[in-house]
Amino acid sequence: MDTCRIPENASKCSGNTMECFMVLSTQAQKISIGVLCGLFGTMCVFENSLVLYLIFSSPGIRKKPSYLFIGSLALADILASVIFVCSFVNFHVFNEAGFSKEVFLLQLGGVNTSFSASLSSLLLTALDRYISISRPSEYKLLMTRRRAWTALGALWVTCATIAYLPLLGWNCCALDSACSELFPFVDDNYLSGWICFVVLLLGSIVYAYAHVLWRARQHVAYMEKHQAQVGKQNTRMRMDVMLAKTLVMVLAVLTLCWSPVLVLIIYSIFARLSDRLRKVFAFCSTLCLLNSMVNPIIYALRSKELFSSLRRVFSHFRRQLRASEESPEAESTHKSSVMET
Repeated sequence: MDTCRIPENASKCSGNTMECFMVLSTQAQKISIGVLCGLFGTMCVFENSLVLYLIFSSPGIRKKPSYLFIGSLALADILASVIFVCSFVNFHVFNEAGFSKEVFLLQLGGVNTSFSASLSSLLLTALDRYISISRPSEYKLLMTRRRAWTALGALWVTCATIAYLPLLGWNCCALDSACSELFPFVDDNYLSGWICFVVLLLGSIVYAYAHVLWRARQHVAYMEKHQAQVGKQNTRMRMDVMLAKTLVMVLAVLTLCWSPVLVLIIYSIFARLSDRLRKVFAFCSTLCLLNSMVNPIIYALRSKELFSSLRRVFSHFRRQLRASEESPEAESTHKSSVMET
């Protein structure tokens, strides 16, 4: 197995680098992590798959760039849930350390790519709302489907490139530098750069949403003063305001779920972590799954278009179920009438 400089507080691990990061010491802790990952991961995959189906099964919804970005967010959350749950449970619960450095960094890169793409999709959605509210008359010209797909492609390529830098050589084994106390084989300098990237994304999202809410409040005040001019333009503004508030709720949940993880990562760069804090980090990591699970619930409750599409799907399902229940009775009635004839 690859060896490199292990964390100072993990020197008691008898030289096995991977085992130094297996911080769950009791069966109760492992069961708790397994249950949380299984519950959050299953719900996340189901809910986000439903969101993707609702978006791409409706021609009217999938043509809008706003929902393309939301679809990208749902796809990123699905991938993050699957990769994170499989690798996290396999490592911390089953203590599987028989894979190589490359395999571990490949898994870690997949998790980082998915979560980074999720955050970046929120940024694109915020920019989309910013353009829609600040320049409504030019929105359709500025935000076309082609530009939306181009932005999504650039987003995923950028996130994947940054996430797989450790696999490409920026790791503490190749550089013979100090490893992170939280992630095997990860260089502290790379971790600092990744944190800066995430903070930059969060700062850009907060700035965009702050401007969106400010313009949305101006639109609401304008509409209240000009009630006689209510029409399609005002209806569209109200929808933009509704969606802006929805995305702010998504951002609030994102911040609450990611703050503990980011704080502990930043703290680990500048100070040594105790075994207790490393266990806390393991449990806080499951909050990232909770964020991915909550996002689709917010869409269903706040987006009228997605909620209407969801009602149509349920209505269609109920009609099919009712038809399948009534078909045997209808068939028996038809047979009895044939016999009488």
